[in-house]
Amino acid sequence: MARALAAEPVASSTQTSSPPYGPLMLMLRSLLSRRTLLPCHLKYVSTRIRWQSTASTAKPQSPPHPASNTQNHNDLPTFLSYASRTDLDPTSTVYIGTHYEYTVLTSLRRLHLSLTRIGGRSDAGIDLLGQWHLPSDPQPLRVLVQCKALKAKAGPNLVRELEGAFAGAPVGWRGEGVVGMLVSPREATKGVREALGRSGLPLAWVLVGLEGEVRQCLWNQKAGEVGLDGVGVTVRYKPTGIGDGSGDAESVGRDLVLTWKGEVVEEHKIEDGS
Repeated sequence: MARALAAEPVASSTQTSSPPYGPLMLMLRSLLSRRTLLPCHLKYVSTRIRWQSTASTAKPQSPPHPASNTQNHNDLPTFLSYASRTDLDPTSTVYIGTHYEYTVLTSLRRLHLSLTRIGGRSDAGIDLLGQWHLPSDPQPLRVLVQCKALKAKAGPNLVRELEGAFAGAPVGWRGEGVVGMLVSPREATKGVREALGRSGLPLAWVLVGLEGEVRQCLWNQKAGEVGLDGVGVTVRYKPTGIGDGSGDAESVGRDLVLTWKGEVVEEHKIEDGS
């Protein structure tokens, strides 16, 4: 288009009865005008294209999950197989802790968390790490998880330990918008709830039993500010398919599920480590 516009003065000029220049000068003027028009026009168009492209791809991408610190197992079945092969003592702290971590990883899928186990000697106090897929935001929240397979009551010191774990978080799980989560088979005591409320970091507490049942989930105001505002939890009762032995009746189990603005968030397939 720019080339056609630049060529028009040449045609009109050759029709004049007494042109003030020769044909060579007219051609030179045409080339000069073309040279000045094209760069300005292209610069303007390319600037607009770059701006539009930047705007359309400006959504932040979730960081990839770091690799696990062990190559011997990556879920509960493979850990149980490994423990059997190596004669790992089921009463040892390693067995109990690892078993509980994989139990938590599996159970929290029901609350829409996709997690990777990174526990080990260099885990910086972080057992699981991943993302929380919430209806409040198309981008999932990043989550650091500490698992505590406690027999005694939980104390507020656990909240301080979780706060310290933020400093050792891997790249991609630092800064704003990261939630720290404590998971235990014990209920949050009054001291734990008060410590969560006082914390200046986004923190959550989840009760996951040793068999994988999720019975409690709560978080502080800071966690609400980074993406949990409008999200809630409720108990849903459903048949387990297992009778009590006295007849054909099925027993009823409790299942903790997420809600969004009062409506239950239906489960969907969550892939760990994604």
